[in-house]
Amino acid sequence: MKKVVLLLMVFSFLISCKDEPKKDNLEETKEDTLSLAPVDNEMLESAVIYEANLRQYSPEGTFDAFTKDIPQLKELGVKVIWLMPMYPISEKNRKATGGRDVEDIEDPEERKKYLGSYYSISDYSAVNPEHGNMEDFDELVQTAHENDMYVILDWVANHTGWDHQWITDHKDWYTQNEKGEIVDPINDETGESWGWTDVADLNFDNQEMRQAMIDEMLFWVEEHDIDGFRADAAHSVPTDFWETAAEEIRKVKPVFMLAEADNPKDLFHNAFEMGYNWEGHHLMNSIAKGEKSAKDWDEYMKKVDSTFQDDDYLMNFVTNHDENSWAGTVRERMGDASEAMLAMSYTLPGMPLIYSGQEYDMDKRLLFFEKDTIPKTKGKVYPLLEKLGELKNTNPALNGGKEAASYANVNTSAEDKIIAYKREKNGETLYYVANMTSEPVSFKAEIEGDFIEYMSGSEVSFSKDQEMQFGPWEYKILINK
Repeated sequence: MKKVVLLLMVFSFLISCKDEPKKDNLEETKEDTLSLAPVDNEMLESAVIYEANLRQYSPEGTFDAFTKDIPQLKELGVKVIWLMPMYPISEKNRKATGGRDVEDIEDPEERKKYLGSYYSISDYSAVNPEHGNMEDFDELVQTAHENDMYVILDWVANHTGWDHQWITDHKDWYTQNEKGEIVDPINDETGESWGWTDVADLNFDNQEMRQAMIDEMLFWVEEHDIDGFRADAAHSVPTDFWETAAEEIRKVKPVFMLAEADNPKDLFHNAFEMGYNWEGHHLMNSIAKGEKSAKDWDEYMKKVDSTFQDDDYLMNFVTNHDENSWAGTVRERMGDASEAMLAMSYTLPGMPLIYSGQEYDMDKRLLFFEKDTIPKTKGKVYPLLEKLGELKNTNPALNGGKEAASYANVNTSAEDKIIAYKREKNGETLYYVANMTSEPVSFKAEIEGDFIEYMSGSEVSFSKDQEMQFGPWEYKILINK
């Protein structure tokens, strides 16, 4: 018996010796590969950002299913991955398609299919089990870093879900009505709700709550090496909170901060690198519908130039999760102007966005509160994004960050119909010229010289006072020959 016990002890020791190097090796690997260099503003000059809707990205809806495709995103020039909220979702007051409350649905089988809003969070420091576990998440971050990409998390600071532990432990951290009841973020002066009833509004007058929120953000930077945050409804949260949060986080490592805000001007000073170009996007939609003109775009760009500082920059897009689910697909909103608008989003100052499914010609509105899946068949848009991504990554004339290439409007004889502008940096010149109408246009433009038309690869020459003929929604990207 003693011999058996002794043999078992020896065997256990040998097994432990065998396992220990593996553990050390894993820690060493994590140390080596989970730390991409601190966010590099030079790299961001030529970056494309990808919005990953994990639930809808694959039939599985998992971290693992997305991780295996990360190397493929390099084909599209992606350098920043923005993960939509991947935290646990509250069950209380959960929303269903059509704005209904899940609790009001009698059929238990029907209730199961409603997974709730990504933005109704019950725990800031955990992952939603529908996507996998924390180890799966770490593998996603590690794979992104190995492919020279940053990972930023969607951060929902304005509100929590109704299941969040803070509601039980710290009711004073929430906005309350005269009756002492916690309210949602959108309610009138009487406290009657008419909006986001699946979330509870946080009270930013409470300093303890502010610090707890910052601590939650630090958890993801310190423990899981993420590279920044996309701040949901950043304009609904006091600017000084974001400034304090950014200062504390950057003591750990430099991070990239993206503000989702209608007017991000003040958020740039000490908190965010990039803001949404919501106004420019809505103008694109209006031009595509014939409601606004090319001249309106020129006026808008003058406004941008006078409103923002030289090192402020915007995220340009033709779609995102809000637009796709609530306003319509690219095709619904932009019709035959879709490709010209996409090309413009890549050639403007700033950073272009790809939303999950856009690369696969997605022409459906993704369901927001339940499982849906993007298409995965490459069609017309994928090679277009590859080509535009390569241009964005490699041509300094499209640098769009803190050291952006210059932007200048190009005069034409049809200023109400033709958008034309010039970008320049480091000896590289690029022109974008587009007929932003549904009719053929003849016009002259102040463009002279020999160029390569980038999309076709053909050589073109323009002389002074040359008449140009563009078909409906036709565009050209001209680069140095």
